[in-house]
Amino acid sequence: MREPDQNAIEMAAHYEAGVEEGRLATWGRLEFIRTMEILHRHLPVPPAVIVDVGGGPGAYALPLAEEGHVVHLLDPMALHIEQAQQASAAQAKGELASIELGDARDLPWSDESADVALLLGPLYHLTGSKDRLKALAEARRVLRPGGLLVAAAISRFASTYDGLARGFLAQSMFRSIVEQDVRDGQHRNPDRNPDWFTTAYFHRPDEMSDEIRSSGFDVDAVLAVEGPGGWLGNLDWWLDDADRRESLMTAIRRVESEPSLLGASLHLPAIARR
Repeated sequence: MREPDQNAIEMAAHYEAGVEEGRLATWGRLEFIRTMEILHRHLPVPPAVIVDVGGGPGAYALPLAEEGHVVHLLDPMALHIEQAQQASAAQAKGELASIELGDARDLPWSDESADVALLLGPLYHLTGSKDRLKALAEARRVLRPGGLLVAAAISRFASTYDGLARGFLAQSMFRSIVEQDVRDGQHRNPDRNPDWFTTAYFHRPDEMSDEIRSSGFDVDAVLAVEGPGGWLGNLDWWLDDADRRESLMTAIRRVESEPSLLGASLHLPAIARR
């Protein structure tokens, strides 16, 4: 493992508070539902070998293993490894194939050993371009020819929308954070306010495509996960009723690839092939 720098220390402090476990089943429900929908469109038929890089406590790895995929999870946080191990052991069907502590820039797997690489967190937690390109190079190395990459970014403009939706922009400190986010994508939270996320890099949609292409991938699409649904104040009302939920999903799907709206979505997954 690499020696942690200050940015890594800040991120570790954020996740050591346990904020990630259960997030995608509560206020992150739409992110989870839509990400799984997008994955199901593109994943090969089980059993595919999937490496979930930066997979946290296993929010995506566990259901994919349950569906019959061979899923290897790697994460830099010891807490997440422990949580994923416990959840995998408790899962009645489809335990994870492996769960390891590690770094997206130095993957433990052999060349051309995976059908799918998921990077649903590393590209926004690696704040330097060289580090992001190293992670993408490692993902390409472990993928078989034609293998699928699904890599997520956070939009450059996410904190602007979030700050308006949740009232954070009424505070001068958050206004300063957003100014830097929009200026250069470098998100910092010096007060470690848990509602304001942690050290990260926020991409422009076209920049995300460029980084992945420059790493030797063919980019099929960059999509909006939450799209306009991400900023609804009454999101539970939409999700808790089957008919309303399908209306919401249909509305998001309709504009998920519209270039003029991509930056207004919180998360932006790129679909690419080695």
